Amino acid sequence: MNSKYNIVSLIRKKRDGKVLSQDEIRFLIDSYTADEIPDYQISSFLMAAFLNGLNDEESAALTESMLHSGIVVDLSHVPGKKVDKHSTGGVGDKLSLILAPIVASAGVPVPMISGRGLGHTGGTLDKLESIPGFYVDVDLARYKEILEKQNLVLVGQTEEIAPADKRLYALRDVTATVESIPLIAGSIMSKKLAEGIDALVLDVKYGSGAFMKTEEDATKLAQALVGIGEQFEKETIAYLTNMKQPLGYKIGNWFEVEESVDALKGVGPDDIMELSHLLSGTMIYLGGKADSVEKGIEVSKQQVENGEAYQKWLDIVEEQGGDTSFIENTAKYPIAKFEFELKSSRDGYVTAMDAFEIGTASVELGAGRKIKEDDVDPQAGIVLKKKVGDKITKGETILVAYTNKPTTIEPVTAQLYGAIKIEDTKPEKEYLVTKVIDKNGVRDFRL
Repeated sequence: MNSKYNIVSLIRKKRDGKVLSQDEIRFLIDSYTADEIPDYQISSFLMAAFLNGLNDEESAALTESMLHSGIVVDLSHVPGKKVDKHSTGGVGDKLSLILAPIVASAGVPVPMISGRGLGHTGGTLDKLESIPGFYVDVDLARYKEILEKQNLVLVGQTEEIAPADKRLYALRDVTATVESIPLIAGSIMSKKLAEGIDALVLDVKYGSGAFMKTEEDATKLAQALVGIGEQFEKETIAYLTNMKQPLGYKIGNWFEVEESVDALKGVGPDDIMELSHLLSGTMIYLGGKADSVEKGIEVSKQQVENGEAYQKWLDIVEEQGGDTSFIENTAKYPIAKFEFELKSSRDGYVTAMDAFEIGTASVELGAGRKIKEDDVDPQAGIVLKKKVGDKITKGETILVAYTNKPTTIEPVTAQLYGAIKIEDTKPEKEYLVTKVIDKNGVRDFRL
């Protein structure tokens, strides 16, 4: 074993709140990746980092070590600035399926490597795989080939990309060290930087349906992510978005593909359309195809109106083995065997829809995973008929739930009733986006 440093003394140093050098952090991560440090020692380091935090230099060193534990994709042969988007995860968040084809059709290459759903949030890969035939596991040569041909590629993380992150993430999951802002930021950015991108847009969510429950914590995470992006000379812009209620009306893998198709045809729900155009417009601006974010939003709207974004979606589905007939006619998709409605017990206004509870309910129905090995049922999910602020009368349907597991109906019904509040007065409208964070700092932003 490389004994340049004493592992125990490095753990002690971090335990005592001292700063580790770039070299020391690199040594820790490299030694762990090479199986020279056991899990129990790196777990101890993770807990010390969790409790004492990491400064900007330590965060950058951690990100760099994880990034270089595998390959960094070279996309220099693909013309133009490559731009991706990352969401920190929410309920009903199908925006990647909408903005990727919009941005690619506007001439900006989008190399998107996504994850699966775990916990109450859905993963982009599970949504894509609900399209019959669509494949997300490709080797590096095919990844580049699809991107060159379509200006877009939608795949999963390969073994070669940030393997140290994969191992550290699995450890954090079982050692209660997931919710550390520097560790989350390093994990996200090591994967994103490995894609070969030039710029990145971040959708950092807060509220019940997000991993960051408060706007304050989400701001700190956004600042950490943008800081790392800028240190690696990648232009990075983050938006803080409200995840107190689900995005759109549909939750569950195929249902979210359906709602994405509506959005690409210009007929999606208002919140989905507004946020998609904001994020797409920002990506188009960073990709050099518009002079400002506002102009980028205009281009984004134009790509939907002229049908080019929808056509790009059909092209990428076909390119990656998917059956486009289900996109062209979403109604032909088979539905779950069991469905049940939740009805209002009183007149009033919907004042709250707890996104976390609705997300976990959809997992119970079969739409997500409790453990990594679980299979996902693409037919399971929830379709909302009302959103926060809507008027409702007694006996009116609030939502419809779909499942192939009839034993879940009773407990999920009780859970969903607990997630929805109906009161006499209409609630004040909350903004969907509250802040923008970039290299110039944090600014208020209203959408």
